[in-house]
Amino acid sequence: MGHHYSDDTLKLLLVLPLLFCFLVRSSNAVSSLRSDFVVSWSPNNVRFLGSHGDALQLVLDQNTGAGFMSKDRFLFGNIDMQIKLIPGDSAGTVTAYYLSSQGNKHDELDFEFLGNSSGEPYVVQTNVFSAGVGGREQRINLWFDPTKDFHSYSVRWSAKRVVFLIDGVPIRVFSNNEAVGVPYLRSQPMQVYSSIWNGDSWATRGGLVKIDWSQAPFIATYRNFRFTNGCRASTPAAVSNCLHSSSANKLDAASWDPGFDKNKLSWVKRSFMIYDYCTDVARYPTAPAECSREF
Repeated sequence: MGHHYSDDTLKLLLVLPLLFCFLVRSSNAVSSLRSDFVVSWSPNNVRFLGSHGDALQLVLDQNTGAGFMSKDRFLFGNIDMQIKLIPGDSAGTVTAYYLSSQGNKHDELDFEFLGNSSGEPYVVQTNVFSAGVGGREQRINLWFDPTKDFHSYSVRWSAKRVVFLIDGVPIRVFSNNEAVGVPYLRSQPMQVYSSIWNGDSWATRGGLVKIDWSQAPFIATYRNFRFTNGCRASTPAAVSNCLHSSSANKLDAASWDPGFDKNKLSWVKRSFMIYDYCTDVARYPTAPAECSREF
């Protein structure tokens, strides 16, 4: 026997599936780190803070570093985390915050914060792997002290480009240059990771400055992870749905490919960049194809 619904009820029944789909695809709420992340390395050196685990700390001591990773995988979208970096003399330490897929031809987007001697600028190294190919390092000196307070480190990832930002200021762009044979990050969902570890063989002045263990423990603090305007894609079906959804087919729309201030990007490069693989002729006698096609 058929059911008869009022017009208002029919409208509600039509809207509910769409609303559910939106909630699965993207959440505007700041997450609890305890609910969205798991410890991936050295549980004794990971400290969840607050009654709900709204923040956490990674600790490096003489025994070990530590790390965490997201439970979900993400495909496209805006990924934000606030981090307070290691204070004091952090020379030789590396705090890595990155997105990565799995497999030999993995995709990866890296922030690596290279510790410093007290009073020296903090260095941020970014890198991009697409289809397993990396070697795209860029380094900048931060224009503020990242140990005094929390700052936002963000990735804006669409089918058109990836933008790295710090406090909303773009520091790097990696565009889709498949037209000239450069693989792009367009189909492999990535998890969010962070770790803290001993990198004193290379991290500070090329490894000349070693970790001063009398300053240990070294602590980085995290809060306010946010993911918006993308897909949570932890299963093959979710990846397929994301790639074939109406929103994903309109990735040039502003909500999926937010604009960025090219003047600010130029300011960062002009004022703070200390290494760019694109200009390293000893390493790349012919600059990689993407270097001449930034936007």
